[in-house]
Amino acid sequence: MSARDDVLRLKGQMGESIVGQEKMIERLLLGLLADGHLLVEGLPGLAKTRAIKSLARHLDAKLSRIQFTPDLLPADITGSEIYFSEGGKGEFRFQAGPLFANLILADEVNRSPAKVQAALLEAMEERQITVGGTTHALPPLFLVMATQNPIEQEGTYALPEAQMDRFLMHVNVGYPEASAESQIVQLARAEEAAAAHGAAQGEARLSQDSIFTARAEIHAVQVSEAVEQYVVALVQATREPASIDPELAQWIQVGVSPRGSIGLDKVSRAFAWLQGRDYVTPEDVQAVVHEVFRHRLILSYEAHAARIDADAVIDRLVQKVAVA
Repeated sequence: MSARDDVLRLKGQMGESIVGQEKMIERLLLGLLADGHLLVEGLPGLAKTRAIKSLARHLDAKLSRIQFTPDLLPADITGSEIYFSEGGKGEFRFQAGPLFANLILADEVNRSPAKVQAALLEAMEERQITVGGTTHALPPLFLVMATQNPIEQEGTYALPEAQMDRFLMHVNVGYPEASAESQIVQLARAEEAAAAHGAAQGEARLSQDSIFTARAEIHAVQVSEAVEQYVVALVQATREPASIDPELAQWIQVGVSPRGSIGLDKVSRAFAWLQGRDYVTPEDVQAVVHEVFRHRLILSYEAHAARIDADAVIDRLVQKVAVA
């Protein structure tokens, strides 16, 4: 069985326990395949936590869930030096924190103060943690999925715009369709019955090697010069919007950074690979550009006053920037 077959089977297994959120499942897998991190925003009860728990259940990976609160300290997530005394001798040993796992659910990340957010974002970028002058490497398979609640702002600390750039994708999660709501109720009822009868779940878990093999294949996915120029044109249009549309110039205050170009290239290649192709098309770029650009655009006061959101701006960009 190929690495792509393994990933598609993983996607199907996750879909069995998560109804009506197929796009979120796909974006989570794209983040895993592209070796990036996700910021997931949505109302409570939309299966954000359930999605990464399902991924951990079907993938041979350790999951840590960190509930971010205002009293959290950086050492609570990174770990710290602990004094041990044995046989009359004392020494400090590093006690690893919950960040030393493969999959990290940073729940309600905007509820923690700036120092904790900085510690998380540094670990995401550097893939290592330094405590007491000693550097500790994080696992090779390392994915952070941070969640935010868009309706509760009291007692929260907004992530700095510049630091949000560390996330590969910003995924918005909406309500499921009405047809899926009934399936969700039925699924919950079935799970309750299975738990009451003590039904065991003994499914084989996907090896991490399959993910590393998939990443190697994604690195080999071809990006033509024309598609590469299209990616660059989209990014440049956010920095010089007046060159393509005067109205866009009024909406965009700060454009996408070079991380946006790199991210759009990586996610487009992962998306193309997931579709079974070894080359990227402009449609692949358009399919993922919202998630890659959404958190990297800083909109102007005029845009906020007119209730223009980042998605509307990106829609206009896609309309105005010609495909090479």
